[in-house]
Amino acid sequence: MGPVKNVRIITCIPGVSSINDNPVIQSLDRLKEIDSKMNYQDNPSNIVKDLEDMADVLDKLRDVCSVQGSGNASIATKNGGLDLIISICSKLQVQSERCLVSALNAMASLICDLPSTETFRSNGGAKIVMDILNDSTQNISILNSGFSVVAAAATGNEVLKESFMDLKIDELLVQLLRTKTNYSIQSSYDVIRILLTPDDGRVVASQVYGYARRFAEVGIAGALVDALHEGPNSPNLVSACIALKAVAVNDEICRSIADNGGIDALLQCIDISGEQNNKTVAKACCSLLSKLAGSDANKSAIVQKGGMDRLIRLSSRFSEDPSVLQEVMSIICVLSLRSPDNAARAIEAGAGDFAIQAMQKFPAAAQLQKQSCLMIRNLVVRNPENRQAFGSLTILLSNGVEKIIRKAKENHCSCDGGIVCLCGGFKYARDGEKGTRQRIVQAGTPAGRLATKTLLTEDGCFKVIKTTKYCWDLTLQLLNDPEDNVLQWGKDVWNRCVSISQQ
Repeated sequence: MGPVKNVRIITCIPGVSSINDNPVIQSLDRLKEIDSKMNYQDNPSNIVKDLEDMADVLDKLRDVCSVQGSGNASIATKNGGLDLIISICSKLQVQSERCLVSALNAMASLICDLPSTETFRSNGGAKIVMDILNDSTQNISILNSGFSVVAAAATGNEVLKESFMDLKIDELLVQLLRTKTNYSIQSSYDVIRILLTPDDGRVVASQVYGYARRFAEVGIAGALVDALHEGPNSPNLVSACIALKAVAVNDEICRSIADNGGIDALLQCIDISGEQNNKTVAKACCSLLSKLAGSDANKSAIVQKGGMDRLIRLSSRFSEDPSVLQEVMSIICVLSLRSPDNAARAIEAGAGDFAIQAMQKFPAAAQLQKQSCLMIRNLVVRNPENRQAFGSLTILLSNGVEKIIRKAKENHCSCDGGIVCLCGGFKYARDGEKGTRQRIVQAGTPAGRLATKTLLTEDGCFKVIKTTKYCWDLTLQLLNDPEDNVLQWGKDVWNRCVSISQQ
């Protein structure tokens, strides 16, 4: 038997009995027909009818390929659709705006998985799309559609991320964000986020953190902070927050965002989002502020600008929404880490009551329970006076926190990542180091061995990676113990933990 040529790989959809009846194949055949007779070098005004026909077919193809679960995008790609559209885009002139936008939109709808991104790469798609973008800096429609293609192609493909960065997409994005302040190039924010996300499972060490530093060097912080200054009513605010969070990979960049007015803008947006009851904006701003608070300089700035009071006020406005409350807790947790002064300020602002009330109100919200415990831990680990506020004779236990903790343990102790190190640094076990050693040895059983893998913070306290009944019981003992010898025995306990975990 001789070789089989021109084999089409398709999947018939319900109600379609013939290959020729498949709308994807029909669109591709019609597109090939128009492409074969099109004189792309001619003035667009002379081929208006062909361009309109091609745009109509491309729009139809985009529509059928955008139906989730239909498999039409894969059918089109396997039958040469993506190759064809890339070729068409390389020949279309920028003046043919409608047809070019339709082609880019159709291309984005076909790039839906790793094979399609590889088809895009092997056809030189990155260079073709970047040439279009560089030639269309004054055309918002083409820019939006072009960046949609970049976002689709770079998702899950480290090689294409590198290709776009080599083609200086970072410089183009910063230029556009600075000059198009009155327009919304929504897909440009998606591109920044995706280029800086390590989502290619084939790669052990992603380069995206280096790309974030390159973005910072060309001024992305200032360009994105400008969108924050537009306020909660800006259509770009949430996208800008997400993009900035992806860019903020180190202390220098976090400080750069603050130096460009990022903290002031975020706190203002947080205030207004609470007044407008805008949950989406509140969550996005809190999430970014939590990332920026990782810088010690930014911690001080946030607190000095009344950040603690503003966060507690926001929590009161969204007291019925655990998704917002956990974001607030995350910020306070970061602000209080290794900062006794900030922890004291948080207690003064009402963070302790806030944590207890939230844990009582939302016992089934695992992430909120976790953030509550982490926050309390940071509030007390370096502040003896705060421990009194959370001690067995005062506020916390009188409000039934032990019952709350045990309930959280019952509901969420199997959560990956652990519910807490609630009071890993409160105090050590009632019967001293010997009893603690015995508990750790007991935890070295097959079921508890994973729980003994812990990280020791600078002051010798536990940060539990995996939570078991042992971890919770020890936490409660630590909470009730009047002594405070963590610094003296922490290192020795840590060495025992490591020894057990390696057995």
